[in-house]
Amino acid sequence: MHQLRRTKLSLIVILTLLVTAVTGDDTASLTVKHGHDVTLPCGNVIKDQQKCDSTSWLFSRDSGSTAGELVTLGNINKNEKAKAKRLNVTEDCSLVIKNVTREDIGRYTCRQFRSGEQVSDARVLLNVINIDSDDPYRYYCSVFRFGDCAHTVQWYYKGDKTDISEHQQTDCTAAVIFTTEVEKSKIEELLFCNVTDKQSGQTQLCNVDPGSSCEKTGSTSAGGNEITEDETLKKPGRVQTTFTQRPFSCDVTLRLV
Repeated sequence: MHQLRRTKLSLIVILTLLVTAVTGDDTASLTVKHGHDVTLPCGNVIKDQQKCDSTSWLFSRDSGSTAGELVTLGNINKNEKAKAKRLNVTEDCSLVIKNVTREDIGRYTCRQFRSGEQVSDARVLLNVINIDSDDPYRYYCSVFRFGDCAHTVQWYYKGDKTDISEHQQTDCTAAVIFTTEVEKSKIEELLFCNVTDKQSGQTQLCNVDPGSSCEKTGSTSAGGNEITEDETLKKPGRVQTTFTQRPFSCDVTLRLV
């Protein structure tokens, strides 16, 4: 009887491992600034492929949409005309997306095949940081993402804190308003948005200048709100956001410190 139970338990473990291998529970998260390039890693890539001929990449815009193939056994799907010219597959079968836009937000699946049979999936969620302004003195920093809000967003201003008033936004967006006239060149030099992906722990510091990239400033444990700050940011004039996590959104409140 005990031997039979052990045998059943072993079969359950084996079946669980097989299901995990096929469905793929390992989901990574990447966040990139709008207009920049990103490389999505294939976390389960099979070695010794010939031009990634055992790799396909699938894309889902949201949880309710059907996944479409961007790459089929190493070949970019030319039917995706709007996106195909911005895609590239590297030697290690990672997927490169150039000039990322909000249309690229979603879930990407790297699917591996062996002898024509699907063997495993590895997923990557792609989120996009967007910084814009609806007038010369009001700026917004937002994270557009797949699913619920899983980021913290903070403004840092290295100038005079009296230049800025308090403001409030919700759902992965922080806003800041300048109450005094400040030259645009000075704003682009001194105003930064700090974004932390709580799933991956990645923290990035993004300048408001559209042409500038984001700098990785450190990491934090997934699910936490604490960030690693650059010492140059610990000055008067920092604009800090505080967050209250709700089931389907993130509330953001700005305060001057």
